[in-house]
Amino acid sequence: MSDLRFAMICASNVNRSVAAHALLKEHGFDVESFGVGNSVKLPGLTVQQPNRYDFDATTYEEIYNDLKQKDESFYSSNGLLDMMQRDMGVKPSPQRWQNRTDKDGLFDVIVTFEKRVMDIVIADLQSKNGVHPCAVINMEVKDSASEAQVAAPHALKLCTMIADVGEDWEEEIDSILSKFSDETKREMSYDICYL
Repeated sequence: MSDLRFAMICASNVNRSVAAHALLKEHGFDVESFGVGNSVKLPGLTVQQPNRYDFDATTYEEIYNDLKQKDESFYSSNGLLDMMQRDMGVKPSPQRWQNRTDKDGLFDVIVTFEKRVMDIVIADLQSKNGVHPCAVINMEVKDSASEAQVAAPHALKLCTMIADVGEDWEEEIDSILSKFSDETKREMSYDICYL
């Protein structure tokens, strides 16, 4: 396996990023996942009342128990309880990208699943004046459980293609993304930043 480190990032670190994280981890990648929102925001019983949780401080198990206590039938039928169970098997709690510390280490490839998320990650990286080059790649994915399950194998394919070229990824990134986009029909965008 490659020495490259990967980060999967979505808004709340409960759906798209964790689905990809789980699959990459299963295939031996050095991978972490994060969200970029102000809080973990999940659908509530009404559109006007979403469930909000603190990043880093609230575990997936606590979110699971809270949703189950509020309305087990509703949150089972919309898939959130299953999602939280999957997430518990990947890591303890949702993490916020902007809260990472030196102990989180450096990443070579960052995959986002929404253009807005990519923009937030790039702005954060540009504010830090880092020196370690990293590719920030956006693969647009609708925030639904079914779309996250379809996108996770695509993220694995993309990361495998990058890992296969290893440290030469900077020279090969354009051709890798072009080939990946042709094969998956996914719209891609990227930027090289410094971490």
